[in-house]
Amino acid sequence: METGEEFGPWLARQLKLAGKTQAELAEELGLTRAAVSAWITGRSTPRPTVMADIAKALGTDLGTVHTRTTDTQAGLPVTWYHRPGYPDGGRELGNAAAFAFDADVQVLARETCQNSLDERLTENGRPVRVRYTLHELTGEHLDAFRDAILWNDLFPHYSAVSELAGNQKVGRVVDAGVRDMYEKGRLVLLRVDDYNASGLTGDDYADGKFAAVVRRQLESLKSGRSAGGSYGLGKATLWATSALGLVLINSTLSVPHEGRTERRMIGRLELPWREVDGRTYAGPAWFGRPDPDSPGAEVARSWWADEETVARLYLSRDNDEPGTSFLIVGAHDVASLEASTSDLDDEIVEEEKDEDTRDIRRMHKRLVQALGRDFWAAMTGGGGRLPLLEVSVRALRNDGEVVVEETKVDPSVEQPARTRALRAYYEGTTVDRLTESGQVAARNVPLKLPLSGGAAGGTLGTHQAVLLVTEAAGDNDRPINQVHSLRGNRMTVKKATVPRLPIGTNPFQAVLLAGEAAGQTAPFAKEAEEFLRAAEPPEHDRWSQTEELTLRWSPSAYRRIEGLTKEVNNAIRELVARPKRSNREGGEALRKALTVKNRPKAKVPTGPVIPVLNGLDAKIGEAGEWRITAEISIPRGDEIVPMVPVALLDVRSGGRPKLDWAELEAVEGCEVEDGTLRFAHGVRRATFRGATDVTSHPVRTVLTRLVLELRAGKGE
Repeated sequence: METGEEFGPWLARQLKLAGKTQAELAEELGLTRAAVSAWITGRSTPRPTVMADIAKALGTDLGTVHTRTTDTQAGLPVTWYHRPGYPDGGRELGNAAAFAFDADVQVLARETCQNSLDERLTENGRPVRVRYTLHELTGEHLDAFRDAILWNDLFPHYSAVSELAGNQKVGRVVDAGVRDMYEKGRLVLLRVDDYNASGLTGDDYADGKFAAVVRRQLESLKSGRSAGGSYGLGKATLWATSALGLVLINSTLSVPHEGRTERRMIGRLELPWREVDGRTYAGPAWFGRPDPDSPGAEVARSWWADEETVARLYLSRDNDEPGTSFLIVGAHDVASLEASTSDLDDEIVEEEKDEDTRDIRRMHKRLVQALGRDFWAAMTGGGGRLPLLEVSVRALRNDGEVVVEETKVDPSVEQPARTRALRAYYEGTTVDRLTESGQVAARNVPLKLPLSGGAAGGTLGTHQAVLLVTEAAGDNDRPINQVHSLRGNRMTVKKATVPRLPIGTNPFQAVLLAGEAAGQTAPFAKEAEEFLRAAEPPEHDRWSQTEELTLRWSPSAYRRIEGLTKEVNNAIRELVARPKRSNREGGEALRKALTVKNRPKAKVPTGPVIPVLNGLDAKIGEAGEWRITAEISIPRGDEIVPMVPVALLDVRSGGRPKLDWAELEAVEGCEVEDGTLRFAHGVRRATFRGATDVTSHPVRTVLTRLVLELRAGKGE
């Protein structure tokens, strides 16, 4: 028989829930108050014959008193607590942290998987296992779930928010989510389970992981250098992905709380300010058991649920391994509409025909893509090193009907070239230079670390990051000639294309292992890990100047990262360059067989010449930006006019809106200087690349057409 919490703490909590004192229980049992006090303090335990009387007094069965794996159902029932409106009249029309991210399952995958990596239990050496389950409910299954979450109690609050929909963004999202559920008779749940993780440990209110996730905003308790998160923003993606603003949580703890570890339950609802039945509410609400110690016993706290309740809420876990299950209620994937249709199967996406943001097949596909793209290195092992992560995705309907079979994300399928490179490094089979197909070249590149505390120009030491380069075999459908940069937790942080490659370079892929990813024994690995973590913005998608980098190091600290990037690009160009052939190699016989007649040289026009746009390749990037590669032809002349590339949106009438450039780089035959293309004398053609700044786009990129112009002078 399973035995849970110690009898004393368990009994004390049941008395609180039942609203009984020790004296009242003693009177019902016909015993002294001292006897009950001795049970609660652990000095003694009741005789078996008294257990039945205790069960009767608490309104429960004898088995519950013996096992103590759940609370009794007597006293205060599980309910919703809505935070009252502020007495000073202040209003919050949504959680600001949620606006830092799009309602995008690929963003959700990146943030939640990163959190699971950070919470991995390292003592046993095993990977953290994460599973994403998409579950569509219809008919009686939907009705039963709504009953389980007390939907009738929530509906007046959703109705009040819908009335504000015309004036407020969160209100419009919630209104659309409720209407979709009623009009289409379906609700999509997205559950994220992790195993071999710490779980939401700690008290309901005091400092701890539970309070940081469930009670607070912008708090991160991750102290490890290699942790991915540091802002406390990532958890907001859970609520941002819910069209109803509702997330339910079931956690199995690695450290007991109240003597228990399994089925710690809580729910949190994120709504804007609202007025219901003449009473105002501030925004958030919690689903739990009323805390008898709170004023009026109104505040809801976590509770220890029974297995039946967990199953009704679709939060049953596979086993008793520590970890947490997050259930996103009303999951939607708005950003999927902006995804390039070329990245998805034809049967999943029909252009402009089915804009269903709740299509679980489409969401399954995008989850697998994102997890393979961002966490391939964490899922790769070799040479005695175990992977840090295992991930799978599945899609179900109603009572377990399989819509899409569970897919285990395989890094060798999602990123074949880079996985090959990392395994070769782990197994010690890298080479100094690429001479044969399938080889992986390794080279150390320096990162000069600055002194902390703002000491200008000082250097703490040089960290040797590891660069891996291999041919892009098997990466036919993926961007080539890119570097994936990562640090200790092995999540891809930065993806960048190598500029100014020699003409005819064979396609390749590269990996940069920095910080503790380069190995615990790498020089200054710990210091590099700390420095690079501080250089990551909340999205953790690049290394650049941040406020933390400025405060802890200096305003010019980012130049050390620019120096690393320059070293990496130079090393790659050298590794992938083709060996030069002798000018005379194979040429003597050819020269003897040819007769060359001298022709008069064409007269070079005098005066300035204007370069002309000759070719353009454009596509929409992962962040919704326009990414272009442009080719320019240049007439003969003794002076070439500098040109300014200008990105515009095509419109039916009026002036074309101008877009800002986020990136602009020369590839061949030109240089970029303050947004202007300058050309060397005698150049006949040139190539450059660019990416627009998404913040300058007035509408969604997928709904626009791009116009690129070359303008002389200052581009006005």
